[in-house]
This record gives sequence, structure tokens and C-alpha cells, in this order.
Amino acid sequence: MDLAELVGGAASGDRAAWERIVERFSGLVWAVVRSHRLGDADAADAFQTTWLRLVEHLGELREPDRLGSWLATTARRECLRTLRAGRRLVPVEDAGADLVADVPDPDRALGLPARDRALMAALAEVSERCRRLLRLLMADPAPSYREVGAALDMPIGSIGPTRERCLARLREGLAARGITADP
Repeated sequence: MDLAELVGGAASGDRAAWERIVERFSGLVWAVVRSHRLGDADAADAFQTTWLRLVEHLGELREPDRLGSWLATTARRECLRTLRAGRRLVPVEDAGADLVADVPDPDRALGLPARDRALMAALAEVSERCRRLLRLLMADPAPSYREVGAALDMPIGSIGPTRERCLARLREGLAARGITADP
């Protein structure tokens, strides 16, 4: 089945078509959501709300073959809505601040190898735009450039060059930590 047939089937209540859509695009939606660095609960809400929006608008999609782009854009908008709502919350006190000092580094607690910790540290030093792009491009299955562009509100023609610059910065950060490509 092509994508238009899947969307039509799901819109008419075909559970198998819906499940195939979810299976095909869940990785993309999660990648978009994770690229916004929401907390676990907010990320799960944005993920679920994206699928809810699809259920609400499934029969109204003008271009069913662009479903991936639609989902990426919807997920991005849900994340931005959540982030805007979070800015309105003003904490009154930081009662748990003294507890945080006693918490071990989560990467070490998980037993991540030094190379993985170095990668995470180098990734934290690149720009937010680079982190979001690289996380999204690592989604499985890999999203199309159209979907990436929709998720990040980025022209398709700039994705490849931006990716290269981001990877170069990441390599520089890793080299500064003594991690280089294997010969």
C-alpha cells in the first residue's frame, strides 16, 4: 500500500492501516520531540498529542503522501506550545537544590563507556540547532529531508550543508577530548 492508501484506510477505520502509519512514523515523531529537549512527561504528551491531532485531521489531509512532513510540523508545534506554556511557570523556591549535589553523574551511574560520555559532552557543546538536527537525522527509520525541513522549519537545501558544519563541530569537540575516528 502506498501512503495515500494507508491514510485513506486509516481514515475509514482500518486498524491495520493505522498501525502501519504509527509504526512507520513513530521514530520521526519521537526524534522531533526529543530534539526539543522536553522533560519525559512533556515529551510523552507532545508525542501523544501529535497522534491525536492526526486522528482529528486524518480525513482532511490534502496531501496524504506528505504525511511525514505533516507529522513533523505538528510535533514541532506541540513542542513549542509546551515550551511556551512552561515559561509561564515561575518556581517559588528550589527546595530540592541541595539534594542535586549528592546525585552522581547519570552517565557514570549507567556505566556508559568513556567514549560515549565524551560524545554526549561534545554534543552538549554544539549549538541547540545542531543538536536538534543531528538527533533528528539519527531517527530510525531515517526521515526524509522534507520531513526534517518541516520539523526544524529549515529549507531543504540547507540541511546537508548545516549537517556537515554540525558534524565538523562535533568532531572538533571529540578531538579536544582525545576521541578521533578509527583508522
